[in-house]
Amino acid sequence: MKLVHIATAFFLAVVGFGAAQAQSNDDYLTIQLKDGPVVIQLMPEVAPKHVAQIKKLAAAGEYDNVAFHRVIEGFMAQTGDVQYGDMENGYDAQRAGTGGSNLPDLPAEFSNVPFEKGTVGMARSQDPNSANSQFFIMFAEGGFLNGQYTVVGKVVAGMEYVDKIKRGEGGNGEVTDPDRMIKVTVGRN
Repeated sequence: MKLVHIATAFFLAVVGFGAAQAQSNDDYLTIQLKDGPVVIQLMPEVAPKHVAQIKKLAAAGEYDNVAFHRVIEGFMAQTGDVQYGDMENGYDAQRAGTGGSNLPDLPAEFSNVPFEKGTVGMARSQDPNSANSQFFIMFAEGGFLNGQYTVVGKVVAGMEYVDKIKRGEGGNGEVTDPDRMIKVTVGRN
């Protein structure tokens, strides 16, 4: 009988550990790029509303095939315009970067987390409370953004693939025939 109790306790411990792992896996985003996967550790403790919206859009497949419409060497790669940036459904090169999603804009969640290489921040208009679906990944440190844009995560694997994203040629980083996020999923896949 004692062996049954030990086996049951072990089983419950394994199940509990698996549930904890599944919950923590939920705080990652995996972006499949042409060169390989990029894993982002999301920061719900820093920007809970923004992280929840990104996860909702990713889970619905909204980020799949969305272009990196603005990419500036030594600065960042911007993507996430699910309205005009989907390269397989309604892509509009002239308007990519001006759209969002059907979800509401979000109030700013500024923090003390610095913008460094690999930091993921939310793009917005001049209005601090206008972030919606677009985000950017930093190629380098960008201290001038600190406290001005919402940080939602940090690349923890695959930064070498981010570094290979096609750069823009225009003065504002506009990209002709841009790279895209092939598939975006919640979790560390």
